[in-house]
Amino acid sequence: MNDLPSSSRRVLPGDFTKLGANWDGEGTNFALFSAYASRVELCFFDEASGAEIERITLPEYTNEIWHGYLPDVGPGTLYGYRVHGPYEPAQGHRFNPNKLLVDPYARELVGDVQWSSAHFGYLADAEDKDMSFNEEDSASVMPKCRVVDPRAYDWGNDSKPNIEWAKTVFYETHVKGYTKLHPAVPENLRGTFEGLAQREVIDYIKSTGVTSVELLPIHFFPDDDFLLHKGLHNYWGYNTLGFFAPAARYYGPNGINGLRNTIRAFHDAGLEVIMDVVYNHTAEGNEMGPTLSWKGIDNFSYYRTMPGNPRYYINDTGTGNTVNTSHPRVLQMVTDSLRYWSEEMHIDGFRFDLGTILGREPEGFNQRGGFFDAMGQDPALSKVKLIGEPWDIGPGGYQVGGFPPGWAEWNDKYRDTVRDYWKNTDHTSTDFAARFTGSGDIYDHRGRRPWAGVNFVTAHDGFTLHDVVSYNEKHNEANGEDNNDGHNDNRSYNYGAEGETEDEGIVASRERQKRNFLATLLLSHGTPMLLAGDEFSRTQGGNNNGYAQDSEISWINWDLNDNAKALHQFVQKLTTIRATQPLIHRSNWRDMMSVTWYNPGGGEQLQEHWLDGGATTLGIRLSRDDLQNQDGIWWEVVVLFNPHDGDVEFTVPTRGDGSDWTAEIDTSQPDNGHRSVKGGEAVTMAPRSLILLR
Repeated sequence: MNDLPSSSRRVLPGDFTKLGANWDGEGTNFALFSAYASRVELCFFDEASGAEIERITLPEYTNEIWHGYLPDVGPGTLYGYRVHGPYEPAQGHRFNPNKLLVDPYARELVGDVQWSSAHFGYLADAEDKDMSFNEEDSASVMPKCRVVDPRAYDWGNDSKPNIEWAKTVFYETHVKGYTKLHPAVPENLRGTFEGLAQREVIDYIKSTGVTSVELLPIHFFPDDDFLLHKGLHNYWGYNTLGFFAPAARYYGPNGINGLRNTIRAFHDAGLEVIMDVVYNHTAEGNEMGPTLSWKGIDNFSYYRTMPGNPRYYINDTGTGNTVNTSHPRVLQMVTDSLRYWSEEMHIDGFRFDLGTILGREPEGFNQRGGFFDAMGQDPALSKVKLIGEPWDIGPGGYQVGGFPPGWAEWNDKYRDTVRDYWKNTDHTSTDFAARFTGSGDIYDHRGRRPWAGVNFVTAHDGFTLHDVVSYNEKHNEANGEDNNDGHNDNRSYNYGAEGETEDEGIVASRERQKRNFLATLLLSHGTPMLLAGDEFSRTQGGNNNGYAQDSEISWINWDLNDNAKALHQFVQKLTTIRATQPLIHRSNWRDMMSVTWYNPGGGEQLQEHWLDGGATTLGIRLSRDDLQNQDGIWWEVVVLFNPHDGDVEFTVPTRGDGSDWTAEIDTSQPDNGHRSVKGGEAVTMAPRSLILLR
């Protein structure tokens, strides 16, 4: 570690309650939690040269927080920490003042991790690596924290759209991937926050009928060293290094204000912005990982370590470490971060990666755990959209339906069932019926509403919709792992050719199946999530694990053929129906809706029909008498499903008032317009088709 002369700068005690670097207009208060440190040094850097120019010991230690106030330090200042304390890996302590550390509360980071042996607390050539001590200084290869002015941006009259849950349609996308190839985005803005804010981009999103854009991680994250060695990058961003700092790789000319401008532009269009956040693990990996921030600040407090052997980490995430949200200061860091993004950055909600981990206490998952209790009582966070990914690889890690009231959850049972059903897999009818009607078997308890289940057929992790109907197997060779990465259980089908084909029959089958999936998704009760690009047949060439593909494999191609344009129009029709019809966007299990299932003969489904594994053709009737005589509102609909590869005659139920039905949607004839269908008469359902009657 390079020593610097003692600073003569005046340092006041400051305020231990203001964690991070907080400028008040005259000076900056610095505060850092560390229960086991013996000394904390605040280091300043020259931005032009990158050189460390000053080092100051924080003078005060209150309630396990080191703090000090510097009257003449203001916005723009670059800083980092060196933390002294015991280097005793066997006891869970990994202090090493030779390592420059990122402030967990830094609002902005400058530069990136330039991987070096200096990042590691141990010596790579030591016999017992993890127990050795590395004196290499890491300052020159670390990003630096920047003091920011919280008052430097005027939000004006910006207000959150506050889309009601029942009318929410999520649209999952990636900042760079969505704009990198977009012809209407200027070259210098492609791949940036500001690229997303272009009027043509927002107008298109709005026209699709979605309400809430869910961005893959935009917290600051580094590229993994092992990926860089293969010429790849961490594209998805599930590797956080800054819970308060945006990913600078997405900055345009206006830096962090470009992100703020984008959020404002989405709000002006009536669109919500949802952040995919990763609080379950960090970029520091396991005991052999780098020392970048928390590991060197207070490893034993910030991470869950093995009971009785804290040298090693509990790895419920599969990434090497697990954030210890059972610790009150660590929990505070998470909630402070969420509050910052919600209140100061105007974010509308959060999707929590591996959310089960946040609810896991030492004794196991607990929906009355500290994290859930903290969120539920918080006056700000309890009012934003909260979506959990309800699984991880730890014990009891699968918790679909197990989150507390107020939360929505990704419902992978919906994805798996709907994919199986449209492959005409035997014994799927009963489960399909439950998924289509909102998975009440999972969510109808404790006052939870139908919107608690987030329905999806595809997401960033896995095949795109086009690839679900085009590939039997994954094709991840570009990831450099010999096609061993990614899911094998894709429940996909190629209809006769692996990948792209010019066979008109195969193409027609695939296009119909895409319409079936999209119609099922957007007509189901629950909250739908659409993967960006699925509405116009985006493909990843069969790659189902694009986490490392910052390339045309993952970037959205906006050069659309006629089939793609037609599919987008079909989605627009579906989202319009969903937005305007309460029978579809059901908000309450107790709304007096009548739900009746039918078999092709026109009779109601009986127990023997449900038990017949091969009887997968179904009809459902939804009606609410209280919606009668309301202009433009449907009070009665029937949806017919035929997943078979042959025609099926289906006797249509008689309408409540005896009049004819109108076929609003027929996935076998998407351009055929409306036609009249008499109740009590049979309609011929084409192979693999869905019909919506109103």
